[in-house]
Amino acid sequence: MRELILIVDDEPGILTTLSHILEDEGFETIATGSGEEALELYRRRRPAAVFLDVWLPDRDGLEALAAIRELDPEARVIMISGHGTTRTAVKAIKMGAFDYLEKPLSYDRTVETLRAALADLSAPRPLSTAFLEIGAEREELERPFAAPPLLPIVKETELPQRTIAAPGVIYGHGLHSGTRTGMALRPLPPGRGVHFLTLPTGTAIPAHLSAVGETEYATTLTREGEEIRTVEHLLSALHALGVTNLLVKVHGEIPALDGSAVELVRKLEEIGLVDQDAPRREVVIDRRYALEGVGEKLLVIEPAERLEVSYHLRYPPPIGEQFFHFVLTGPEAYREEIAPARTFGFMRDLKMLSELGLGAGGRLDNFILVGEDNIINTELRWPDEFVRHKILDIIGDLYLLGYPLRGKVTARFTGHRENIAIGRTILAAH
Repeated sequence: MRELILIVDDEPGILTTLSHILEDEGFETIATGSGEEALELYRRRRPAAVFLDVWLPDRDGLEALAAIRELDPEARVIMISGHGTTRTAVKAIKMGAFDYLEKPLSYDRTVETLRAALADLSAPRPLSTAFLEIGAEREELERPFAAPPLLPIVKETELPQRTIAAPGVIYGHGLHSGTRTGMALRPLPPGRGVHFLTLPTGTAIPAHLSAVGETEYATTLTREGEEIRTVEHLLSALHALGVTNLLVKVHGEIPALDGSAVELVRKLEEIGLVDQDAPRREVVIDRRYALEGVGEKLLVIEPAERLEVSYHLRYPPPIGEQFFHFVLTGPEAYREEIAPARTFGFMRDLKMLSELGLGAGGRLDNFILVGEDNIINTELRWPDEFVRHKILDIIGDLYLLGYPLRGKVTARFTGHRENIAIGRTILAAH
C-alpha cells in the first residue's frame, strides 16, 4: 500500500509539481491550498507526512503546524517556503517540524527529506519547549484587537466600515531589506482597525502613530523589539479603498512589488472588499494644523469636505519642479491618478543607502532610479510620477492616525518625518 502524503500550499503550481514528483516516487498524494482544510484532511486521512507552506491565506503555516502537532504529536511535517526567514525556520523546527526546505524545491532534496522523515517514524520525538508554549501563542493570535484611540475629532459618518471578503496572501521582496517576504491578510470585525502581526514571534503592532519608530526613507512600526518596515504603500491603498479593519501577518517588511500601490490595490480588489454593519469613523480636521519654519518645507492640514492633497516638489534635473493636486473622490480616482506612482531613488545615494543597510531590495523593476541627467532603468508612467508618489506616501502615513482622514493637506518638500510629525501634532492637540 502506497504511503499517503499531504501537500499544503497556496500556489497551484507547487501543488501540481510536488504531487507529480512524489507520485513518480511511489507515494499517494492529497493537496490543498487551505490551512483549515489541511487540518481536516489530516484528521480524516492521517497521512504519513505533510509538506506545509509557511504562507497560507486562512491559517499561516506555523499555526497549521501547531494544530497538526496538537492533533498528532508524532506528525512528520516538512515546512516549505520561498519567502521565509532563518528565524521562521528555527521556530518551525523548535515547534516540531521535521525539516524546513526553501523554494524552489530541489527534486533530490525533497525526496531525501521525505524518506528521512518517514524512516524517523519509529523514533517519535518529545514535544519541544517551544511547542508546549504554542497554546498561549495561539490565544495571542486569536485575541480581539483593540480599536484605535478615539479623539474628539473622530466622527461617525454615513459610510460603512470595510474589510476584505476572504483571507489572502501577497508575496514579494522587501525594498530596503532585500529579503523575500510575504504577507497574509485576514478580515477583522468592525471597530478593530488595521493591525500587523509579526512572524514568527506573533508580536501585535497597531497601524497607529504610537507605534512609529523610524522614518528615514520609509515608515517603520516597532514594538517589543520587533519591526515592520515600509508600511506606507499598503496603508495608502487601504486608506484610499476605505479598508478600516484588517490583520496583516508579515515578516519584517511589506513586499515592495513594483514600488507603487497599484498591485496592492489590484490584489485587494481581487480578494474582494465587503462593507460591514457599522458606521465608518473618520478624523475630521477641525482647524488649521501646520509644520512651518524648517527651511522651505511646509506641511499644513485644514478642514475640507473630503481628503485632498496638494504637493509641491523640487529636485535637480532630470526631475525638476512638479506640482499635483489630488482629491480622493473614491477608489477609482486613487487607482488611476496615484496608485501606479513608484518610489524613486538617486544613483548618488546608493552608496549611502548601502552603508545604512537600506535599499538592498532595490531591483530594476521596483523603483525609479534617477541618474545625473536621466532616468536609468524605466520609462515614467507620467512626467510628474515623482510628485504623485509623494502624495501616495502622505495618504499612507496619515492613515496612522487610526482612521480615514477628512481634510486638505498642503505639502512642500516634505517626507515621512514631517508626515508623522504633523499627525502627532493633531493627536497632541486633543
